Amino acid sequence: MRRSAFWMRQLDERILEYLDSEEWGTPEMMEHNADLGVSIGQIRDRCQMLHFAGLVAPIYGDAYELTTDGQQYLDGEIDARYRPWPTVDRVLRG
Repeated sequence: MRRSAFWMRQLDERILEYLDSEEWGTPEMMEHNADLGVSIGQIRDRCQMLHFAGLVAPIYGDAYELTTDGQQYLDGEIDARYRPWPTVDRVLRG
């Protein structure tokens, strides 16, 4: 059972699941292939939040991959409440 943090949104789960199934992706790829129902900008913002929390990592340009912690979160082995809390201010300063 996954244990999400208060700051996480359903979109975050979908992004993590997409990266798990595809191994890597850009916000553009996710918007076109995963039918997330949100804009590329929203996906990009959530990827930055997930990166701050250590659940995804940038690999090249705008591409991200799932981290080991991200995989463990999907497998229910990590409680996201104990990950760093991303805020817009923290992410932008990061």
